[in-house]
Amino acid sequence: MTEHEQHSSFIKTPKQLIVTVLLAFLVPVFGIVLILQFVLDEPRAPESAMTPQAIAARIAPVGRVEFTETALAPAAAAAPASAEPTAAKAGPPDGKHIYSTVCFACHATGAAGSPKFGDKAAWAPRLALGLDTLVKVAMTGKGAMPPKGGNPSLTEADIRAAVEYMVSHSK
Repeated sequence: MTEHEQHSSFIKTPKQLIVTVLLAFLVPVFGIVLILQFVLDEPRAPESAMTPQAIAARIAPVGRVEFTETALAPAAAAAPASAEPTAAKAGPPDGKHIYSTVCFACHATGAAGSPKFGDKAAWAPRLALGLDTLVKVAMTGKGAMPPKGGNPSLTEADIRAAVEYMVSHSK
């Protein structure tokens, strides 16, 4: 091999040089343009996905929590459930039954800061507000406690009976 053959390049003509220089600039520019187009291109949803019905279906809640007698008391599950409020049944509302099927879920354990059943110290500042105020708070809800303790079928008489039952054990 001669010295000239060892150091030769694949570019032998001016035409090859011009093509190589052009490709050296155009290939990276083309690559950058493709990358930018890929990165900046926003995905397009089909027209049917943007209808009000489709949007409402996507953001609809997947479930809801509802407190009822059958959900909270296994003994009540054996009896047929009634959507009627307790006051609509014969006789006055049973505060102990309402407490044991609705209120006990939080007031038996003190969940979410609720005063425990029978805890005189926790109930004292609330008792100072008066029974009517306690009934109003139980009807409308406060803090983590939902209105009517989470059972919308309860009447004000039912709530009053449950509050009176809890208060009678906390004096």
